[in-house]
Formats: sequence, C-alpha cells, structure tokens
Amino acid sequence: MDENQKREEFTHHWLEVEPSVSAYVFASISGFHDAEDVVQRIAQELARRFDEYDSSRPFVGWALWIAKSRVIDFYRAQDRTRVVFSDELLAQLADTIAKQADGRSNRREVLEACLEELPPKSRRLLDLRYVEELSAAEMAQETGTTSGSVRVLLSRVRTVLAGCIERRIAMENA
Repeated sequence: MDENQKREEFTHHWLEVEPSVSAYVFASISGFHDAEDVVQRIAQELARRFDEYDSSRPFVGWALWIAKSRVIDFYRAQDRTRVVFSDELLAQLADTIAKQADGRSNRREVLEACLEELPPKSRRLLDLRYVEELSAAEMAQETGTTSGSVRVLLSRVRTVLAGCIERRIAMENA
C-alpha cells in the first residue's frame, strides 16, 4: 500500500471514530481547550502509528486505547494532586464508548436513508433549521410563508422522519 492509500485509509477510519474519541476525551477532561488539544494529539499519534494498527480488530478500540493513555498522560502532566478519574473508570468509559460506536454509525445510516426519502421541500426546511440554524421567522422569510406555518411544517417533517427511523430500526432488529 502506498503512502497516499495509507493516508486515505487512516482518514476514513479517523472520521468514523472521531466522535467516539472526542466523546471519551471530553467526558474525561473538563476544560474544553484542554480536551480539544488532547483530541488533536490523539489524531496525530494515531496517524503517526497507523502502521501498528491491526486491521483485523476494530479501529475504534485501538483509537480509544491510545486516547485513554493520552488522557492519563494529560493528568500526569498537570501534576494534579487529586486524581479526577481512576485508570479503571477511564477504561470502563472507553469500553462503553467503543460498544456504542457501532450503534451510532447504524443510526446515522438509518437517518441518512430516511432523509433521502423526504420530499425536497421537507429536506430544505430541515436544512434551513439545522444546517443554516435559521429561526422560524427567518425560515418564513426564506420560504415566503408565515412562521406559524413553518413551525407546523417542521413538526410534521420531524414526525415523518421519526416514524421512518423507528420503522427501519424495527426492521433491522426483526
């Protein structure tokens, strides 16, 4: 595998596990900027050590193993007299996040499939609200309707989306 392929493969793996690694780090380190720095250091270390990764095992487990070590290093470097979390608690947290990572990616796929089924106008409303973060009044201006109408339509779209997600998850679990 050439260097570009390795970089591409690493990037693919990192994008999948970054939410889990970030959740672990942000749950373990209280300062936002400190946690952000640790996540960056973890990403750099994972990229540097990617050749050591055993592809027969889940990447999230390996990434969280390194994350746990970096969180412990962070607290050691802070020379804290009191330990905020025990090593055992950090390990349990990493295990829990690793187990939940699979479920999250499944739910994300279901959500994406359901979003694809929505009519374009409904998707546009969701984009205006959740991507562009517009208020109901701003959305009403954008769509040429009233803010009350926008709220009703958004409620209906959310209901349809929730029903689709529930059906798909039920079918997967059947």
